[in-house]
Amino acid sequence: MVILGVDPGTIFTGFGIISQNKSHFTHVHHGVIRLTSSKSLALKLEIIYDELDKIIKTYKPDEFSIETAFYGKNVQSAMKIGYARGVSLLAAVHNKIPSSEYSPREIKKSITGTGAASKEQISYMIIKMLNLKNIKFRYDETDALAVALCHAFRMKTPTKRSNNWKDFIEAFPERVIS
Repeated sequence: MVILGVDPGTIFTGFGIISQNKSHFTHVHHGVIRLTSSKSLALKLEIIYDELDKIIKTYKPDEFSIETAFYGKNVQSAMKIGYARGVSLLAAVHNKIPSSEYSPREIKKSITGTGAASKEQISYMIIKMLNLKNIKFRYDETDALAVALCHAFRMKTPTKRSNNWKDFIEAFPERVIS
């Protein structure tokens, strides 16, 4: 199964593609859709849609996963991220790919075991989990790969929730780095 994860934004939209074979995950591709601030919001949204549509047509993912909007203090920023999410989901729907959404906290918890993990911790775990040494990543890319991995983990155990470290390790032994 191939999973496309997206970390939406109107300046940088990260994407990450993984392949899952049982409990084994393989990195397929990653990148960032870079958007200049000189372009209008409408043109940025068109670029996000077009680029994700090309990625979907090239890599043919079976599943699409995206981070939900984060509600911060700046309403305008939240709305712009919402627009980026909308065109990203539209690209998936137009290509008939099942879509799932995950909160930032849920993604962080699925990757590190804590919902309060930093971007550095997420990046470190993604590099370790996917065995991606000697590759330079932007946080937008590792965040998108984290969205894809979160989706893979939720598909494996969709209703299993854990509130302690021991249960987490028992549920996901392949995610413990020795």
